[in-house]
Amino acid sequence: MKGDRKYIFMFLLPSAVLMGLFLYYPFFKSFYLSFYRTKGFFDKKFVGWDNFERLFTDKLLGAATLHTLELMLYVLLFQVGIALVLAVLVEAISRLKTFYRTVFFFPVVISGTAISLLFVLFYNYNFGLLNNLLANFGIEKIFWLEEGNALRAVAIPTVWHYVGFYFILFLTAMSKIPSDYYEAARLEGISAFKRTTKLTIPLIMSDIKVVITLAITGTLKVFEFVWVITSGQNGSEVLGTYMYKKAMVDQNFGYGSAVAIYMVIFGVLLALLANRLLKRDEITY
Repeated sequence: MKGDRKYIFMFLLPSAVLMGLFLYYPFFKSFYLSFYRTKGFFDKKFVGWDNFERLFTDKLLGAATLHTLELMLYVLLFQVGIALVLAVLVEAISRLKTFYRTVFFFPVVISGTAISLLFVLFYNYNFGLLNNLLANFGIEKIFWLEEGNALRAVAIPTVWHYVGFYFILFLTAMSKIPSDYYEAARLEGISAFKRTTKLTIPLIMSDIKVVITLAITGTLKVFEFVWVITSGQNGSEVLGTYMYKKAMVDQNFGYGSAVAIYMVIFGVLLALLANRLLKRDEITY
């Protein structure tokens, strides 16, 4: 093992360098800039904790946080929920599993921007697919992106995009459960619903925790769907778009960096809370 250490180091070095350049350096640079008031790239003044104090009085940030939490609720209920249901259904069949894996996973490989542009066409008031369908049935057209509807309109493509990813994670977890367990349950006369709720779900609980953590952190990173479909207007501003506007549109890199740090802390706290709420004895097999 001692002789192999240099080879291990050689293989780990490229990924460590990339992580340092594109993950850790930007994070610490953002933390550094959060203590400055900036206007553009060169106009910079040290202000200490002023940017962080401003976070507590920023009403727009508060609204963006609430919108992010609402979007997170949709993701947890529908994205994770639908993925779990699909995985249970596909695991229960013996044929065409590869076909269903491919079909359900396909949206994941499509660019989020491309999906957003597709849904912009769906939601268009004059010639969009949804309003044309309503018109064919004699129903009045709807402003799908007006305030009150905009965030839900953004949530639909957001949910659809990553259902397949979590579906694959759940399906992989279920495939590791020994078939003897299900055979014994069938011999005992246990129904399919009870096998799912009392056997399958408890045995993949650790994987469910991982998926929920990924869903929470993934929601905090949502940007392109909101930016392309609504540009953060009409009550659809989320933390990702608000941070972008402050840093890139307003050229206030200091406050934008403070918002980014707030997003990281907020995401960590939510992930810890979710894991604590789901805390229970792990069932091994």
